[in-house]
Amino acid sequence: MVEPATTSLAWGLLLAAFAGGYLLGSIPFGLVLTRLAGYGDIRKIGSGNIGATNVLRTGNKPLAAATLILDSGKGGIATLLALWLGGTEAAIAAAAGSMLGHSFPVWLGFKGGKGVATALGVLLAISWPVGLAACGTWLLAAALFRISSLSALIAIGLSPVTSWFLAGPAVAGLCVFITLLVFVRHKDNIARLLKGEEPKIGAKKKES
Repeated sequence: MVEPATTSLAWGLLLAAFAGGYLLGSIPFGLVLTRLAGYGDIRKIGSGNIGATNVLRTGNKPLAAATLILDSGKGGIATLLALWLGGTEAAIAAAAGSMLGHSFPVWLGFKGGKGVATALGVLLAISWPVGLAACGTWLLAAALFRISSLSALIAIGLSPVTSWFLAGPAVAGLCVFITLLVFVRHKDNIARLLKGEEPKIGAKKKES
């Protein structure tokens, strides 16, 4: 039988991991980098999103690459730290927190990014075979369809299946959560995909 103090400690660790993941995930690197580079508020450019795809619409590819790396890195670092300090359950809590932090950052009125880069960082950290499979799927889909959002939805959407076989049910459960969150955050993209109006990679988004 588990002692109450032990149970409280376990829950405290999970909550700390979740909170730490949220705080790391909520850092809006796309917004910070574009402001430092003199582009102003990225939320007033293109789609208004703070992620790497919209940063690319500034025409600054190195800045977009830096945003991609940092957004992926914050999810990966949060997950790896929690894995090292508290094990798999803490890592899953931190991963979920970082995803929610990126998508709903308190600093930006809970209006954040769509979570794809952060999700890839999380997956690489918690199970590198699953992460590599997701990255490879994204690259293949991008080469075939030339649509970033569709590639992301395919890559993340397949992650629960690949994680079930490559990492087990606990990670698969995390991937289900990530998939649902990413799909919700991409609801406008999905609507445009169904209408055949989603822009190709490298194309500038038409202003509405």
